[in-house]
Amino acid sequence: MRNLEGLPPYKRIAAELIARINSGELQPGDRVPTVAEIMEAEGVSRATAARVPGLLRDAGLATVTPGRGTIVIERTETIAGADRLGLLRAGGDGLDNDTVEFLGADLEPATREVADALGLDEGAQVVKRRRRYLDTLGVKTVSTTWIEGSIAERAPELLRPEALPKMTFGAIEDATGRRASRQRDTIAIREVPADIAEHLDVEVGARTLVVVNHYWDQHGEPTEYAVDYHGVGRELSREFDRD
Repeated sequence: MRNLEGLPPYKRIAAELIARINSGELQPGDRVPTVAEIMEAEGVSRATAARVPGLLRDAGLATVTPGRGTIVIERTETIAGADRLGLLRAGGDGLDNDTVEFLGADLEPATREVADALGLDEGAQVVKRRRRYLDTLGVKTVSTTWIEGSIAERAPELLRPEALPKMTFGAIEDATGRRASRQRDTIAIREVPADIAEHLDVEVGARTLVVVNHYWDQHGEPTEYAVDYHGVGRELSREFDRD
């Protein structure tokens, strides 16, 4: 687990529970500690303890079951890039329990779409990282991320097709001090292009759910642009508290 020192108590407790879920100690159907149990075990106030179950629900790891409380659930929903950032901020690794295949990590010239998203000139060098997420039903998502190429000089791990301990968000922040502070998600139905279809296991031109993620740092400058093509027939679900 990443270093939890300095996290607010409710985030630290949630991170520890996420680690127990990811390790298999807490299985789908198991009850998460109640607010009263968290208060007693952690020595925190009711207000602090009450925030923990909401983080687990936001991360897609638990749900409220009448008569039983907050229960760990089997995760089959698609998790968008923005939700992975939420998991990371809560203390998880952002990767869910999917199998992740890395399809490449290279420098390439930016297309007009990518250049506009990152505030660069068309043709400027950008890092392109592509991976796909699979579960027992098949391919869930083919996700592509683009980052300004100069960042790779300070974070060469971005050019390695392998998992990053803190995801791309953390690698950028550690190397440059630029924290992903704002995001915008655009959800649409698009036709699957040829370079994605071969990895998504669908026909070219099939229509599917696409989530486009823009991220900006604390200074308002773009840090990352990502496009997730989700498997045909998959659903995108979000749950959150409205208080």
